[in-house]
Amino acid sequence: MLQLLGKTDIDFIGKRKFSFVISAIIALIGIIGVISIARGTANMGIDFTGGTSLQLQFDKPVALADARKALHTAGIDAELQEIKDGNKLLVKMPRKSQISVGKAAQTVPEAIIKGVPGIMVTVDSTTEIGPAIGDKLRKDTLIAVAISLFGIVCYIAWRFDFKFGIGAVVATLHDILAMFAVFYLLNKEINLLFVTAVLTIAGYSLTDTVVIFDRIRENLHKDLKGSLHKIYNTSINETLARTIVTSLTTFMAAAALYFFGGEVIHDFSLALLVGVGVATYSSVFVASPVVVVLEERALKKASAAPVQPVKA
Repeated sequence: MLQLLGKTDIDFIGKRKFSFVISAIIALIGIIGVISIARGTANMGIDFTGGTSLQLQFDKPVALADARKALHTAGIDAELQEIKDGNKLLVKMPRKSQISVGKAAQTVPEAIIKGVPGIMVTVDSTTEIGPAIGDKLRKDTLIAVAISLFGIVCYIAWRFDFKFGIGAVVATLHDILAMFAVFYLLNKEINLLFVTAVLTIAGYSLTDTVVIFDRIRENLHKDLKGSLHKIYNTSINETLARTIVTSLTTFMAAAALYFFGGEVIHDFSLALLVGVGVATYSSVFVASPVVVVLEERALKKASAAPVQPVKA
């Protein structure tokens, strides 16, 4: 891959103002999405809003698409999940559908039998998730993301420097907000699978950023000639091949899940695709430029400090 790319000399740091503007727009949309989630006004899944869940047992295999079409025809808003162990189907209906457990246990099987003739349906179990549980899950999700970001700052500050920790957490927060922004704009459902994808991408983004930071630290210790911009640009260009290979292979795996993984993990794989893309972008155009800005401010502050007279 290194031979394929050749030796690159791209001025990533010089483009930081342009990248900061793009990242600020993405972050602003993401913040709006997070506020909507915290208020419960976004497209929240049953895990966060509460609702009704049914597990159905069929006497023979039923195509997921046929069951979904039957419920849609009957005007029932539900999320379907196939259970591989036996001919079973999990039906989740949000609280906004205003269908009680007892009513759902009757209307859902009837709708499927009407839409898919010649089958027998048995309700194995019914579950109702209250709004209090959904509200707690929503708050716990935001707390989990906040704790993960705090942990990133502590780890990078311990391994490198506090400025690098700030750069890493800004890049990771940027990636998380970008995922929220895309799902908010597309009106995709926010559920526990999405939260799993967010935390997965946070770890992926950190790993990608640490590789670049490690090369920057090596080059700084080598006392390479040139400005701070040149040393950082050299480090990013030296790790660019590795960054592209890692991102492409991960993106291909997520794309396979998206196209062939089925309806259940469709949004999850979409979140991974978006996350891998923005994580690659942020590790190059956000994390390192933020550290450069902090380093420049520290140098200016040190040079502007008055020299204390030496006492005789």
